Amino acid sequence: MTPTIPDPILDLDAVTLAAATRRGDLTCAEVARLYLSRLNAHNPRLRAVIAVNPQAQADADALDRLPAGRRGALHGVPVLVKDNIDVAGLPTTAGSALMRGHMPATDAPLVARLRAAGAVILGKANLTEWANFMTLGMPNGYSSAGGQAVNPWGAGLDTGGSSAGSGVAVAARLCVAAIGTETSGSIVSPAHQNGVIGLKPTLGLIPRTGVVPISHSQDTAGPLTRSVRDAALLLSVMAGPDDRDEATRRLPVPDLALTEGALDGAAIGILRDEDSLSESETQALDRAVQTMRAAGATLHDLKFPTRTDLKAVGVGMEVLEYEFKGDLNAYLAGVTSGPRSLAEVIEAGGRDPETLLRYGQTLLHAAQATRGDGSEAAYRLARARDLTLTRTRGFDALFAQGLDLVVFPGIRGYHLAAKAGYPSLALPVPAQNGAQPGGILLVAPAGADAPLLAHAAHLNRLLGGVQFPAGV
Repeated sequence: MTPTIPDPILDLDAVTLAAATRRGDLTCAEVARLYLSRLNAHNPRLRAVIAVNPQAQADADALDRLPAGRRGALHGVPVLVKDNIDVAGLPTTAGSALMRGHMPATDAPLVARLRAAGAVILGKANLTEWANFMTLGMPNGYSSAGGQAVNPWGAGLDTGGSSAGSGVAVAARLCVAAIGTETSGSIVSPAHQNGVIGLKPTLGLIPRTGVVPISHSQDTAGPLTRSVRDAALLLSVMAGPDDRDEATRRLPVPDLALTEGALDGAAIGILRDEDSLSESETQALDRAVQTMRAAGATLHDLKFPTRTDLKAVGVGMEVLEYEFKGDLNAYLAGVTSGPRSLAEVIEAGGRDPETLLRYGQTLLHAAQATRGDGSEAAYRLARARDLTLTRTRGFDALFAQGLDLVVFPGIRGYHLAAKAGYPSLALPVPAQNGAQPGGILLVAPAGADAPLLAHAAHLNRLLGGVQFPAGV
């Protein structure tokens, strides 16, 4: 049998593809046909997508009829959206079979901005059910609505979560880019496991309106992409204030034009975890360190200032447990078909345990036991502790030493950046012989998304870019 030759369009990142469609070198229609064909061919095995947009091809055809002067920054770029983000005309399930009838009437603001920039919404990406805040022990990438997502690097490998389908789809080239959400690791984890770029922006850059929530203190959407410059492009499109999300009104949108050669002269802290690192973590970090030093960066081996205190209190999900009930109930109040409260979600699960309670609902019960209004003293203490240990005495103390960013092996430190609300980026480090890539996590101060992306883009180019798994 003659092997299938991949279409060269699949090699184009969002920046290059949009430039080609704006010029007319490619049509949006042919790009959409290619990606819809791949999605239909590979998704039955990978289960990265819960729902395909039946209007995607028509949307692409309409974009081709736009005059050149009205073609946006993402003209014709095929994008998948995590299925806890509202897309008009498609169900928003949050991965729960209970929510299959929930059809939002309007796009979330971030989706409306993607469409206005010319993106073609291919469909909704699978996720760990309720964004992995349902229970303990549920496999990453499993949902009752979408089944178990599969890592394209190997069926037995972790997909990461909760934005598992988004990471799988970008790695398998079922889309050019995908949108995920993160509360604590849910963008950078699947990006790392699938060998793609994952950006968790500063909290407040992208509006959360129309997104099924966990925690208003930590939730944010963000892009998963095949290049860092794509992440910058998508962030520039989605970022901006929204009257319904107070956090977005407190933060100016940065200029996301990437500075060339950003690593030359940069001061970077390397946080080698004192616990044992895996061989892949060590190899990836060592290669990244050597590359950054050769590019002119000054590197400093450091320890996270509050590491001992953090180990004493553990990862800590108290803030999420206290915020989930009130935040989720506010979203579910607008649902016309499906549960209208966390209590109804829990009760409905008990009526169909074979489908809905395969792994239990431990975290749902813990959240339901709270008042849901943030009035508990324990909640206020937990939030103050998180900010002190990760922000004031943590990252802020490091950045006060003149560092531009800090680097963790693998994605260690993701929970620290999440609690602080600071931007983080999962960057793959290519492995040899076509093996699953390793990676590192870059973290920058609040609002420093532009320099974070510039440093990451420089390093990404020097490392050789993103690899894709064979056979997909």
